[in-house]
Amino acid sequence: MATYDIAALKKGGFMKQKQKGKFSLRLGIVGGQVTAEQLAAVLEVANRYGHGYVHLTARQGIEIPFIDIDQIEEVKAALAKGHIAPGVCGPRVRTITACQGMATCPNGCIDTEGLAKELNDRYFGRELPHKFKFGVTGCQNNCLKAEENDLGIKGGLKVDWQEDKCISCGVCAKTCRTNAITLKDGKITIDPAKCNFCGRCAYACPTDAYDYTRGYILTFGGNFGNNIAMGEPVIPFIEDHDKLMAVCDATIKFFAENAKPSERFAFTLKRVGFDKLAKVVREAYESA
Repeated sequence: MATYDIAALKKGGFMKQKQKGKFSLRLGIVGGQVTAEQLAAVLEVANRYGHGYVHLTARQGIEIPFIDIDQIEEVKAALAKGHIAPGVCGPRVRTITACQGMATCPNGCIDTEGLAKELNDRYFGRELPHKFKFGVTGCQNNCLKAEENDLGIKGGLKVDWQEDKCISCGVCAKTCRTNAITLKDGKITIDPAKCNFCGRCAYACPTDAYDYTRGYILTFGGNFGNNIAMGEPVIPFIEDHDKLMAVCDATIKFFAENAKPSERFAFTLKRVGFDKLAKVVREAYESA
């Protein structure tokens, strides 16, 4: 059996198993989307080189266990024919997870799939002091649990009520889950301070009495595992896509410059102070 660099294999998505000479291969999945062509290649590899099954990870990934160390290059070639490649492990930007968003979900507020692909092209595999996870969820239903990620992105709608179009039916008030909208004596009243940008009022209104702007709600420093931390917001709502990417760039740069080796983002923020990140994020937002 040839000699292999185990660290390099892990970096390329091959994780050593307890069984000698066997590896579980983590594939590169973006936003939970896998084509039929890719699935066919995975099926072939699992049957030919593995034990005929795959494992679906908690982060929308696919792993193929029991790959023999001497067949790794054959496995890569077989997967490449189906246009799918190994993922990554270790201290770098990991798989970008996403729900289906507005492409198919009635509640979706943003194009989660498109954003996941953009984030993947921009950051996936980037070397950092420790792993870094993005999670993109389409609305306040929060299927992807944005606050559990190092940088969580949640879609939202900033609404603007148009009184002249309103028929005071009260559907929006019934739909609102934060009591931001009330109907009294036939008149709608809105409390912007209570709005969580869910967009349910706009989607439910039968007369389109709510204009809206799509945007992003970001949280920073989420972490699950042995130590749990929930991501916290800095800017309530980001409307501009370029500002979103500027904030993401600044966050990655902040982690790279401030984290100690093997230190997750949540612990970096606890050590150096969340206020320091907040200042950097606001500066990036304002300057974009």
